Amino acid sequence: MSGHSKWASIKHKKAAADAQRGKVFTKVIKELTQAAREGGGDPNGNPRLRLALEKAREANMPKDNITQAVKRGTGELPGVTYESVTYEGYGSGGVAILVQVLTDNKNRAAAEIRNLFSKKNGNMGAPGSVAWMFHQKGLILVDKKVNEDELMTLALDNGAEDFKSDDPESYEITTTPGDFEKVKQSLVAKGIHPKYAEVTMIPANTVKVEGGAARQVLDLVQALEDHDDVQNVYANFDVPEDILNT
Repeated sequence: MSGHSKWASIKHKKAAADAQRGKVFTKVIKELTQAAREGGGDPNGNPRLRLALEKAREANMPKDNITQAVKRGTGELPGVTYESVTYEGYGSGGVAILVQVLTDNKNRAAAEIRNLFSKKNGNMGAPGSVAWMFHQKGLILVDKKVNEDELMTLALDNGAEDFKSDDPESYEITTTPGDFEKVKQSLVAKGIHPKYAEVTMIPANTVKVEGGAARQVLDLVQALEDHDDVQNVYANFDVPEDILNT
């Protein structure tokens, strides 16, 4: 499995686990509020809000919760003001990690994220220490039950940057952030529903880690993901399939 597909796989499993615990609501509500604050309450003109609304629907969030979160962002309802912060660091084996945070207390968040890195055999780095290793891209994974030639033609004709089929389970489509929605909707219009579709941070290169180091990296990622202020965690690990699935 390619590094990108592995990362998407663990994110998908984590999202499913969060949804079962109701934890995903906290993260999506913050994202809805921040997206509306920064880009307005109309999803047609606010791609970030449109993606947040999709996440809310996938999590079966009640409509009233969604509406209130958006209105807090647009100022129609009172609410907490969040700051967007990105923290950077390293896990076991030299794995680079980006942590995107929405917080109402930046000093507290920084201290707690630093503590998690330290407790889980990692080190938090200075701004810019690992961000250069990642590029923002749209990533779409489609089950291999779909015809490869038709899917590739459809994706590339609608602006996809790349199409890969080396994963045994999924076709991997990458796009620019700006073309992500166009490519995704072109698939949906043909009855092709991706099993994963998100604007994400993709590493330029991956670091192979095995054994204890691999488990330590996954443990750190899990701990960071579980923090209430953390919205997204990205890493450039390449972990064996058997460890990833444990």
